[in-house]
Amino acid sequence: MNGQLGAFSFVDRIVAVEPGLRARGRFAIPAGIEAFPAALVAESLGQLAAWSAMAAVGFQRRPVAALAGLVQIFDEPRPGQALDLSIELQQAEADAIAYGGLAQVDGRPFLRLTDCVGPMLPMTEFDDPQTVRERFALLCGAGAVPGRFAGLPCLPLQFGATDSGQELRASLQVPESADFFADHFPRRAVLPGTLLIDAMLRLAIRLAADAALGLPAERLLPSHVSHVKLRTFIPPGEAVDLAASLEEVGDREVVLGVSARVGRKPIAGARITLGRGAAA
Repeated sequence: MNGQLGAFSFVDRIVAVEPGLRARGRFAIPAGIEAFPAALVAESLGQLAAWSAMAAVGFQRRPVAALAGLVQIFDEPRPGQALDLSIELQQAEADAIAYGGLAQVDGRPFLRLTDCVGPMLPMTEFDDPQTVRERFALLCGAGAVPGRFAGLPCLPLQFGATDSGQELRASLQVPESADFFADHFPRRAVLPGTLLIDAMLRLAIRLAADAALGLPAERLLPSHVSHVKLRTFIPPGEAVDLAASLEEVGDREVVLGVSARVGRKPIAGARITLGRGAAA
């Protein structure tokens, strides 16, 4: 199913919610899709936090991603698994949201968010408030139909040359149209920040694999993403330039800095830690 609550919505049901304080929810990763990147697990927690925050302000405003202090990745999500989601909000006011959260599978931690902060902007810029209220009521009641997510289109990176094995650049072309814009957002199409983070992760893994560290790309798995900053919206059709650089190479970890620009304007950055052989 495409369209709203199908193309880029990762909460099937809200099982408990105290608006502006906390919430618990679930999302079943469809078994039939090819992959479900870890960045989308972070997205599911962010969406659950957004539902609680939007309910707290009467659906007049909605949060957008801006900063994340730390994302800890404990395991790789797999199609067919069911995510148990929980979030705690430290702030949910008309101007900003602050929260953290944990995603688990069968009681095992999969991904934790810490110190996430974002501004709250007028809902009418992004969606119809009444429609959002109705979607919230659905999620708090019977829930959305599980398995509706059909996967994401490939957003390929065009890699440049490695600079002495220490730096790698790539370009990302945001599509002019894609199903996920139906959810993100109906009135203002924007590239989801988590898809930009996923592109940065792929670039970091490619650089680490190309830097003769002795491990293939499939053995380099992200364990931490920190100091995440998303500075602006990225509209459909935009060309984004990405860069990754090696900062530290240890026996079990590789640390890289990543950044994104549109033209000369910095739009995002993060620090990525890759674990050797398994997410730590």
